[in-house]
Amino acid sequence: MRLGSLLLFISFCAATGFARENRILVYTRNHTPDGKGYVHTNIAASVESIRTIGAQNHFAVDVSADPNVFTGKNLKKYKALVFSNSNNVAFDTDQQRQAFRHFIQSGGGFVGIHSASGSERQWDYFAQVLGGRFVVHPVLQTFQVQVGGVGSPITTGAPGTFEWTDECYFLDHLSPDLHVLLTTDRTALQGLDKIHVDVSQFPNPLPLAWYHTFDGGREFYIALGHREESYRDPIFLNILTRGIVWSMKQ
Repeated sequence: MRLGSLLLFISFCAATGFARENRILVYTRNHTPDGKGYVHTNIAASVESIRTIGAQNHFAVDVSADPNVFTGKNLKKYKALVFSNSNNVAFDTDQQRQAFRHFIQSGGGFVGIHSASGSERQWDYFAQVLGGRFVVHPVLQTFQVQVGGVGSPITTGAPGTFEWTDECYFLDHLSPDLHVLLTTDRTALQGLDKIHVDVSQFPNPLPLAWYHTFDGGREFYIALGHREESYRDPIFLNILTRGIVWSMKQ
C-alpha cells in the first residue's frame, strides 16, 4: 500500500472509530464524609461479571473507585461509563463533575446498576442522566417482574415475566422520556407500611429498568442487582449485557 493510501486509510479508521479500542470504565465509589454510607457486598461480583461480558463482546474493562479518573483526557478512552453499585458522593470536585458532563455531551454512554441511583443525590444533572433518583426500598423480597420494551434490543430474549428476589427501588425525579423496560406491581409488594413514604406518589406499575437519550449520550439503568447471585443469573446478565452494548452504540 502506498504511503498516501495508508495515511488516508488511517484517517478513515480514526474518523469512523475503528482506530479506538472498545473500552468502558466501571466505577464503584461509595463515599460519605462521615464514612457511614452503605457499601454493597455485591461489587466484586458485579465487576467480575462485567469483565466477562467485556471479554465475550470484545471490549476492554477498566475498574476504579477513584474520582481522579474523571478528567477530560482520561475519559476520552471510554465509550461508556458503568456506575456499578456506586452510592452517595461520586465526585470530589466540580472539575470532575464537569468532566462527567462533557463526556455525556460528547456522546458517551452511561449505565447505572442498582444503587447507582443513590449517587450524587445533590446534583440534579446526575439524576437527569440516570433517569431518576433513589428514594427508598421496602424489605428484600420476591416479586414478579414484567418485561416491556417491545422491539427494544435490550430486552431481546427476555421472558415476558419472571420472579425475582431483590430490594425493589422506588425512584423519583423520573425523566419524562424514559423507555421503560422492566416494571412490577407496587401494590403487591410487602412492607410498604414501614418505609414512611406515600407510595401513591410513585407510578404503578413501578419502573425498574429503562433506557433513554439525554444531553447527547445514551443512558441505561437497572434497579435490580442487590444480591451477588444476580450477577450469575442469565436473565439479568442478558439484559445488563444488552444495556451496556446499547450504551456504547454497538
